[in-house]
Amino acid sequence: MLRHSTIAGLVLAAGLATAQSELPHVLVIATGGTIAGEQGEPGTLGGYDIKKSVNEVVALVPEVKKYAQIETEQFSNVSSPNITPDHWLQLARRINAVLEKRADLAGIVITHGTDRLEETAFFLHLTVRSEKPVVVVGAQRPPTGISPDGPINLLSAIRVAVSEEARGKGAMVVMDQRIISARDVQKLYARSGGFSADEMGMIGVVANHGAEFFYAPTRKHTYMSEFDIRNVTILPRVDVHYSYAGSDGAGKTDAKAVIVATTGFNPAERIYYEGLQKRGVVIATTFPSGENVASPGQTRETFPLIAIQRMLPTHARILMMLALTKTQDAREIQRIFDQY
Repeated sequence: MLRHSTIAGLVLAAGLATAQSELPHVLVIATGGTIAGEQGEPGTLGGYDIKKSVNEVVALVPEVKKYAQIETEQFSNVSSPNITPDHWLQLARRINAVLEKRADLAGIVITHGTDRLEETAFFLHLTVRSEKPVVVVGAQRPPTGISPDGPINLLSAIRVAVSEEARGKGAMVVMDQRIISARDVQKLYARSGGFSADEMGMIGVVANHGAEFFYAPTRKHTYMSEFDIRNVTILPRVDVHYSYAGSDGAGKTDAKAVIVATTGFNPAERIYYEGLQKRGVVIATTFPSGENVASPGQTRETFPLIAIQRMLPTHARILMMLALTKTQDAREIQRIFDQY
């Protein structure tokens, strides 16, 4: 005969299992990065290798079981400087395929190294064809180090992914309990709190009661995007040049377009970029900070340029790569930059 305490324990366990089965489903796709780091000397400030699997990373945060049923997938396990545009295409296609087949998924969380996290997030912001949340998350300290930030970041990302309010907000980055639109996110420095965005880029926070949103992106993204990468096998090459006093351009390039981070061209730069344009290279300009606000169609020089409004040079490069998969007409490219 079972004792009363044993029966009570079984009833409680059954209740917990039922409650867990009613939680929303979240898929965590791992690409590597510091969040998967493992030190040779744990508990120190020493270096680390990217070794931990996605299941090991998730297991470090047992609290997630209160908020979601977690499924995992190991996409890669590398430092983010090794992530290339080919990886972006593969990852976006995988996410689109999963979301198309899995109506039961509340959202997807991508774990990623922080060095290139903002670029991958923006690519997904433009190419994932779903209203469901896609949340990119990383860590500035490895899980075996002192005061690791990965566990709380991952927990926060999962809480955003299950939030009904997160639907339709595009791809987001969640770091340090901040919810940042992928369009504007940037890594400012390599320590906790190092991810931010200017003006309205931080669209919410992860509070004790859950995700709380203050703003919503108004530019086109995800389910509103016109970019279809299903048949794109390679993205056009786009370079980023930095303008500075005494510059005369950046030498030869095989790029289809160039994003120039500049506050204004000197005469030698103007001649150089006019020469590229005559060869059919698309030239676009943005401020180095990404904070310029140009009027649609504005040209700041004596030859036609794509004028980019309030966008980082690295993000502008990504949007240009996708724009060139559709058109090489300057007016149409300007329209794309005005809308995204």
